[in-house]
Formats: sequence, structure tokens, C-alpha cells
Amino acid sequence: MTFQRARSEEQRAERRRTILATAETMLTEMPVAQLSLNELSRRVGLAKSNVLNYFESREAVLLELVDTQTAAWVQSLADGLATVAPAASVAERGEQLTAVVVETLKARPVLCDLVSAQAAVLEHNISAEMALTFKRATVGHFRRMIEVVRGALPELGEEGAAQFISTAALLAGAIWSHACAGPAIRAAYEADPSLAALRIEFEPAMTQSLNALLYGLLPR
Repeated sequence: MTFQRARSEEQRAERRRTILATAETMLTEMPVAQLSLNELSRRVGLAKSNVLNYFESREAVLLELVDTQTAAWVQSLADGLATVAPAASVAERGEQLTAVVVETLKARPVLCDLVSAQAAVLEHNISAEMALTFKRATVGHFRRMIEVVRGALPELGEEGAAQFISTAALLAGAIWSHACAGPAIRAAYEADPSLAALRIEFEPAMTQSLNALLYGLLPR
């Protein structure tokens, strides 16, 4: 694919959307660590220098994907928690909350992979302006998630809901990175059954961790 120079703001916006969509597709094929600006540029059909006219770095592309993926996750979280019955017990609603959080995260492997690399990789090689824009957007998503969680489990209160959802996001990144072990580690697990205790599966590990977190946060 070959692009001509974008001359209008609409054309520039469309070019940015194309770059983001291409990066998102690439992340369904490879982990964040393997996505290079060279390959992204090749697939988009632009020189690397031209891609950098739209995004200041590879990390800036991926941070914008974090933002769009998070916005979509918040919506799926709200949709899933809308079915929680207010008359159900605290324990039942807590179990539903955990289940919806885990299900909606599991359905977004690209987001989990991005979050696993966010602090250590993606939040570097960006400008202060980019960092400010990203963090402000994150605060907006965070506030919306608190509202959604409190709607399902008001007993948590604002502080408890904030602790729950922020910890859930951090756990998703950490557990995902271990659950998606590389080929050599997977081969080691297959070769030696005694290593089974080290093997982490995303869904059960997240469910157990979030249920334990809720137990600690809910008033008794």
C-alpha cells in the first residue's frame, strides 16, 4: 500500500487511524516487544520518518492504543456489570464483579499485553506533553471505572472501588506477562511435570487474586 501526502486535517486524522489500526492488528500476531517501527511503517506503506510525523515514537503509538483499548474495556465492563442484580447478596455481587472483570480482560489480550509493558517500556521515549495527555485520559477512564464498580458493589465505597480497579489493572499486566510465557519456558514446563506449580493460567490466577482483594476491601 502506498500513501500520498496527507494535506488536510481529515486526511491526517485518517492516517493516524490507519497507523493505530495496523499496530493493533500486529499485536494480534506478535507481543509488544516484537513490534518494531520499521515493520509498522512497512505495513502502513510509509517511510519510518513519515510515521514519525504522526506519532513521536513507537511508544507513542502504543500508548494511544492503550488509551483506545482501555476506553473499549470500560464500556464492556459497564455492559457486563449492568446485569448484576441489586437484590443479590454482597458475596454474589462480588463474585459477579470479579467474573466480569476477568472475562472482559481475557477478551482483550492486546490490552493485557500493552499494560504488561506500560510502565517499564511504553512510558519511556515519549515527551512530557505526550505523557500529560496520556495520564489525563487515564484519569478519565479511571473515574468511569470507579463509577461502574460502585454501581455493582456500592459497599466498596469510592476508595475501595478505586483500590479494586487499579489493582485489577496492575494484576492483569503482571499475570498476563507470566501466563504468556515464551516458547522455551513452555517447553520446559512440558518436559518437567515437577515445574507445574510455576505455571500460571490467566483466568484462574486473576479470579483468585481479585476475590482475595475483595475480601480484604469489603467491610465485615
